[in-house]
Amino acid sequence: MPKFGLVGKRLGHSFSKSYFEEKFQREGLDHTFENFELSAIEDVRKVFSTPDLKGFSVTIPYKEQIIPFLDSLSEEAAEIGAVNCVRISADGQKTGYNTDAFGFHQMIKPFLTNEHERAIIFGTGGASKAVAYVLKNIGLDVIWISRNPKNEKEFRYEAMNEYMLRACKVVVNCTPVGTFPNIDECIPFPFEFLTESHLCIDLIYNPEETRFLREARGKGATTLNGLSMLKEQANKAWEIWNS
Repeated sequence: MPKFGLVGKRLGHSFSKSYFEEKFQREGLDHTFENFELSAIEDVRKVFSTPDLKGFSVTIPYKEQIIPFLDSLSEEAAEIGAVNCVRISADGQKTGYNTDAFGFHQMIKPFLTNEHERAIIFGTGGASKAVAYVLKNIGLDVIWISRNPKNEKEFRYEAMNEYMLRACKVVVNCTPVGTFPNIDECIPFPFEFLTESHLCIDLIYNPEETRFLREARGKGATTLNGLSMLKEQANKAWEIWNS
């Protein structure tokens, strides 16, 4: 029986398992989906030995850490530097892909306008790498906000100001801050500088509207959560696993 799964650290509220189990039932597929909670990335070796495993998704915090354990990467995953989808071929070869980029691009396309020339990304992990890859390919300049800035395009939270937000009309939260059950938490953000021209995106999907999105909507900004991106990237992963 073909098996698929999700690798991460804490997966109690994961989207993938219910999404794929509903898909298997709807389409009459005799497949199973398993959550693999790993306390350390080295434990992924046990996942690889799971009988009939054809592929799995990868989530926080292992999208970058998993790369050394794979045999090869798609061109896009190599360029992004993060993997959220692994295909295991019949001969056991493990190939890493990035379907986050596809999912984010599909989600954001209908909402971009000619006012959206620059973007601010919160967080510097695997998801933010895929988001930055997409935005740069579309033609937007990107800067990052991080607790530990490491280069000239990364800034501390305290550095955010009116000038920065006047220039950057796309804002993307790629951190887990505000995820259920910590729904009252929010990244430090000067909401008073948001306008109706801003597009604010939170990759979190549970809750449906984070505090960050609620506050941004209150200032007139267009807001998006990460649910449609998740669905798009999951469908792309399904294509890859069955290619």
